[in-house]
Amino acid sequence: DWNSTLTGPNGETIFDEEVLKMIANKKVLDVGCGHGEFTKKCGFVAKEIVGFDSTDTFLQTGYVNKPDNVSFVLGNTKEGFPFGRNEFDFVYIRKGPTSAYPYLTQVTKNGATILGLHPGDDMHKELPTLFPNLFQPTAGAPILQKIQVQLEKSQFTSYTIETINSTELLTEPIDIIKLRSFGQHPSIFEQLMEKDLQMITEIFENHATKDGLAVTFSRYIVRAIV
Repeated sequence: DWNSTLTGPNGETIFDEEVLKMIANKKVLDVGCGHGEFTKKCGFVAKEIVGFDSTDTFLQTGYVNKPDNVSFVLGNTKEGFPFGRNEFDFVYIRKGPTSAYPYLTQVTKNGATILGLHPGDDMHKELPTLFPNLFQPTAGAPILQKIQVQLEKSQFTSYTIETINSTELLTEPIDIIKLRSFGQHPSIFEQLMEKDLQMITEIFENHATKDGLAVTFSRYIVRAIV
């Protein structure tokens, strides 16, 4: 991962605070829970919480030091959920799959609240201008459109999508390369280090402040009622 500092409030802090305020004494479903860090944090507030994810190794990490009211279930949202009807009072998707939305009415009570947090289309929008050889600009708003399609399928009573933009400060030039090669084969990182580090360093130093290079940190927050 690249090193950076987020200014606050930002989409993630707003989402986390909102979830924690709304889950007291409720049975909660965490869709796309990953390693379960936030699931376990919510476990200290919720009556019961179930973390759901498609990666078993993530869930095994989640079992370490979990509260008794926290459990984890392995599965894929594209295949629906292995839960009963009207089982959950509250659901959140914290950067998890948008494919879950159409299935949530099957496992939630009438009037249940659903919150979703997803990357925004404005994320790091300055990088294609600063580093055109490394990053491509986003045409339109593909992430927003994908979310809207899934929400329309879901037949919720109501929903809203809020865009929250704040600032992320990238710490040093190597973080540009880490960001560009994130999720790719390690050889990509090595190639960029050898070929482009000097150019990246010059551009970084020309535009950064003492706190780092400022870029947009963007998130969508979905709020829905079943």
